[in-house]
Amino acid sequence: MTVEQNSSSTKRSDAAIDVQQLHKYFGDNQVLKGIDFHVGNGQVVCVIGPSGSGKSTLLRCVNLLEIPTKGKIFVEGEEITDPDADVDKLRARIGIVFQQFNLFPHMSVLRNLTIAQQKVAGRTKDESVEIARANLEKVGLAEKESAFPAHLSGGQMQRAAIARALSMQPDMMLFDEPTSALDPELVGDVLAVMKDLAHEGMTMMVVTHEMGFAREVGDKLVFMDGGVILEEGDPAEVLASPQHERTQSFLSKVL
Repeated sequence: MTVEQNSSSTKRSDAAIDVQQLHKYFGDNQVLKGIDFHVGNGQVVCVIGPSGSGKSTLLRCVNLLEIPTKGKIFVEGEEITDPDADVDKLRARIGIVFQQFNLFPHMSVLRNLTIAQQKVAGRTKDESVEIARANLEKVGLAEKESAFPAHLSGGQMQRAAIARALSMQPDMMLFDEPTSALDPELVGDVLAVMKDLAHEGMTMMVVTHEMGFAREVGDKLVFMDGGVILEEGDPAEVLASPQHERTQSFLSKVL
């Protein structure tokens, strides 16, 4: 279905992420133009659109990696954009995985997964190692805990980055085009990990070009262009019969 923006300022009690009338400027360039958007608890919402449409900026605003110019964002009912919010506490509920893996090159995989647990979450070494090993097992990298990032493939580094985010035990996960920097043959392993997370009930917001993943795993598909949401709905329906002319044009080129 196509989207009519609403001006409601009432938080949705059932939403893990609730974005209301979000605007973002970089200087004179307006990148987001009044976005209304939400991700329900346990939902997988996939965001697609051309480069420069505002997808990644929207995702980065959710945990204030980018500061919104105007609008409100609620995380599990608490407003993270409130000047008095405990931003660090709210951010701790949100795991994020980027296009680039951002692993510390001078640390082993295991140390990459334990350092934030110990320094940010205050866990003991034994506790953090136990959690890290469980997550390395989950992403199929148990045998790589002593390896350094330079000795991993791109797909292995991205799976390690996912395991690192999971080791902080977040309530939800944000993925910013997690497979776009990978060789095509390595994409499948990363998507398989994300599918497993979805089947376990993890709330996920995924900016992606992987239409097959969106169709198979997504609960909702959102199409953005020019800083606005033009269409959203059931992924299979949007991909099969997009209603907005711009969505039709975009999908005709990528499917």
